[in-house]
Amino acid sequence: MKSRQRISIAQTQRLQLNLGLSASIRLLSADAAGLSRYLEEQAAENPHLLLERVPPQDWLPRWSSLIPRLAAGEANPVDVEGAAGPSLMAHVMGQIDRLFPDNPQRRIAIALAEALEPSGWLGGDLRKVASQTGRPPAEVEAVLLGLQRIEPAGIFARNLSECLRLQAAEADVLDPTLATMLDHLDLVAQGAFGRLARMCGVEEPEITARLRLIRGFDPKPGAQFDPGAAPVREPDLIATKGASGWEVALNRSALPSVQVRRPDTRPATPAARAVWAQAQAVGRMVETRNATLLRVAREILSRQEAALDQGPSALLPLTMAEIADALDLHESTVSRVVAGASVDTPLGTWWLRRLFSGRLGEGGPSAAAIRAAIARLVAAEPPSAPLSDGALTEALAAEGFVVARRTVAKYREMLNIPPGHRRRRRPSRVA
Repeated sequence: MKSRQRISIAQTQRLQLNLGLSASIRLLSADAAGLSRYLEEQAAENPHLLLERVPPQDWLPRWSSLIPRLAAGEANPVDVEGAAGPSLMAHVMGQIDRLFPDNPQRRIAIALAEALEPSGWLGGDLRKVASQTGRPPAEVEAVLLGLQRIEPAGIFARNLSECLRLQAAEADVLDPTLATMLDHLDLVAQGAFGRLARMCGVEEPEITARLRLIRGFDPKPGAQFDPGAAPVREPDLIATKGASGWEVALNRSALPSVQVRRPDTRPATPAARAVWAQAQAVGRMVETRNATLLRVAREILSRQEAALDQGPSALLPLTMAEIADALDLHESTVSRVVAGASVDTPLGTWWLRRLFSGRLGEGGPSAAAIRAAIARLVAAEPPSAPLSDGALTEALAAEGFVVARRTVAKYREMLNIPPGHRRRRRPSRVA
């Protein structure tokens, strides 16, 4: 039997990024400092690009509102300056001071912090930390579990699955189906929803519903912090409150303006025309980047006006998917825009990414609001009759915050508030 050769035609689709699209994506995720460096490089090579810098100005609106209060003795400048966002290491070390004051555990915690990667994940092996500190591996594991309670959820995770699991537990949505999906992220990436549904004993819509939850988590929670050593830098945006409400504008002193100078005569050679076209492309990309950043920032801040007035404890539940749907953008575009971008407010400089707050259950409040309510209730309790976790749960429910008792206990521990029986104090006797 002779084999016969056959010629067939097949059609496939493949997405390939050209240089222009690749540059646009890179500019979209660049902060003001990164964009400035890029523009300086382009201007050095392209004679048609002219950069103009705005002279340094008082870009901190909180200072303009603070000066009258300082004159009246109503504010401390140190308190306001401390409102700026810390670096990842500064944030972690501050929490270590709170969680591990004793020396043996503190040594372990610091060694684990030194192994943190910029993403917020833990690099290295726990056995190496145990050997380095001279402590048993079980104690190192216990300290790590304590560090994993640090906000934002997902810090000190050892892999992607653990990072997402910590965030799901913090949002109180970690059910057996979601846990199974996080244990098999390879199947999630392949889109094997039918197989996952059979493994979990549920229908495929249940899998897709939890996939939306996973997409709302942050795979790199450490990236929202400033990677540099300095905790304060010029922000990308400025938020001020005017007569008509909150307004958001670009911080022009942090970003040079770009002018595309038209040549005196039409470029004669193909090389000269390519240089002119490149200058025009850079100008358009910068305009698109700035316009998209402003659109996204205005939408975020319009939904978080309560936090701008009252502070981060008033953050409402908000996801990147909601912003993307409102602006008819892709969720990845929103993620790129907010990465590394900061906004200056009268209450301090905030990272845009930190204005997204997880929702506690389906239709529930934000985790930040729950923690603020717990702190307020504990501060107002009578010293001789402190509120137990059960009483706190009931008090929160009376205010419209329906949460589980274990969630209250977890948030109480995050706030470094002892249990009720340890907070009890006898009333002082009057002589």
